[in-house]
Amino acid sequence: MFPFELLSSEESAANLLEQVRWREGLCCPRCRSESVIKHGSYREYQRYLCKDCDRTFNDKTGTIFAHAKIGLDKLLFAFYSFLRFNTSIRQLDAEIDVSYRSLRRRVEQFARTLDAPAINLVGPVEIDEFYVSAGKKGRERDQESRSRALSKRGRGTYEGDKPPVFTLVDRGSGQRYVVPAKSTDEATVRLLLDNHEKESLTVYTDGFRAYDPLDDDESFHRESVIHGDGEYVDEDAHVNTCESHASLARRWLSPHRGVSKDKLTAYLRPFQLRRRVLRKPGREALKQIIREVL
Repeated sequence: MFPFELLSSEESAANLLEQVRWREGLCCPRCRSESVIKHGSYREYQRYLCKDCDRTFNDKTGTIFAHAKIGLDKLLFAFYSFLRFNTSIRQLDAEIDVSYRSLRRRVEQFARTLDAPAINLVGPVEIDEFYVSAGKKGRERDQESRSRALSKRGRGTYEGDKPPVFTLVDRGSGQRYVVPAKSTDEATVRLLLDNHEKESLTVYTDGFRAYDPLDDDESFHRESVIHGDGEYVDEDAHVNTCESHASLARRWLSPHRGVSKDKLTAYLRPFQLRRRVLRKPGREALKQIIREVL
């Protein structure tokens, strides 16, 4: 489950990074030339010289690992534990004896580096939304402290420190998406459902009014269940998979108490990646995590 042999030292972590980064061949990260030769070493890392641009580099150059004062083995341990086991940054701080501020900065950089999921729908599709209590974190200078919105029930707004998050489940491809948004209006819904293969996409929703305009659009075939009337399943029409995925997303955010709404996207992108590596062996999962940030 945990690839201890790959993270037993910075040397072993450096060898892993070299294998993953140059898996398709060695090239200069600046000019992309393949005219590269070995040029000594820097600590545990092999140095290279590009014969075209006459610049030197190593395996970390041009990645989020470059110029990090934290050892590569500790960084990969943190990224793996954060993603695989949803370990809080405060707990990671205690495990690897690195300052909380430095580790938090690197973990947030890792999260920001992950690409946004490309939504390409096959259909039929479930779509639903949930709301996260996430205001501006901390007490900033000359500003009021964050409103946590814990006493408010029901639907929220981005401005009210309870931003919406949409979940989409593509039954055709098996893909699931979690997308934070600033509003739950018709424009946002259409933007999320816009990229689909079939001329008429079947969409399953609940009774939320933002989905009502889909009834009059020939590009969509909407089927809905009205939760207010006690209706949750009508043959194939339901959003139960969305609600299940939303509950997992809530649990993902729970250990990272007080996530700022400005950083909500950065915390949900690792959740997307976590699903892709969850069932993989530790060695393969770690390699994929590295590939995602190179």
